[in-house]
Amino acid sequence: MAVYKRGYQRYQGPRTSHLSRIMVMPRFSWQRLMGMKITIVVLAVSMVWPLMCAAFIYVANHAELWQGMGGDMVRFLNINGRFFEVFMNTQAVFAMILAAVAGPGLIAPDLANNALPLYFSRPLTRGDYIISRLLVLLGMLSLVTMIPALLLFVMQVGLAGWGWLADHWIYAWGVFGGFALWIAIVSLVAMACSAYVKWRVIAGALVLAFFTILAGAASIMNAVFRVDWGRAVNPALAMNQIWRSMLDMEPLEGPGAWACSMVLVLMGLTLLAALTRKLRPVEVVK
Repeated sequence: MAVYKRGYQRYQGPRTSHLSRIMVMPRFSWQRLMGMKITIVVLAVSMVWPLMCAAFIYVANHAELWQGMGGDMVRFLNINGRFFEVFMNTQAVFAMILAAVAGPGLIAPDLANNALPLYFSRPLTRGDYIISRLLVLLGMLSLVTMIPALLLFVMQVGLAGWGWLADHWIYAWGVFGGFALWIAIVSLVAMACSAYVKWRVIAGALVLAFFTILAGAASIMNAVFRVDWGRAVNPALAMNQIWRSMLDMEPLEGPGAWACSMVLVLMGLTLLAALTRKLRPVEVVK
């Protein structure tokens, strides 16, 4: 064969599916994260509240356990939107802590070791890379948010019957959609911190500081300008307002669910733009 016929030729063989290429990084990242002791500790501690809520549901659906108690106890032992709101607020904190533990190690090592050109030289786009890293946090944070919430809902349906499901099916949508929004915001914050801060501990602290600083800024804005729209800048309060709307509850004072949604969408797009700008296959150093 002539030498010129041995030149570069585009690969024409079979390729793996697009989904399988995206799932390569999440699969190895999950294995690495589950091998970290701190991840196991956070997951174990975060399961305490769901177990307590499961016990609450069991007691609430067995009237013989609290017969003879006053009306206040009867109203307290009620599985309604308030029950799921308290559960979501508690587990959202554990999701934030878990993101601070798992998020910093996702992108920083690739940037520090100049691995992005290696990724992007394969049939993997920048969007695929971001989605694969988001899937890592989605899988981890779902273990402490959506999955326990839906299991509690199924448990309540099993004990209360199909009639309860017909009247309260919106709670399933509320916990699933509400936690999905929270996971998206927390994941984008963790990934952005990982992309811009190389040190793992500092990046994890920055994830927690992001929500703390915005909460303080919202309180200052409300106090200085004597308004209540500053609550929308606080991701936790804004998300709580959205959750109350999805759980068919009365809204709190301040911006409504739609206004809070727009602020969080804008916040998410800003984080995504900052993350996309950092993820480049080549970098010119001047």
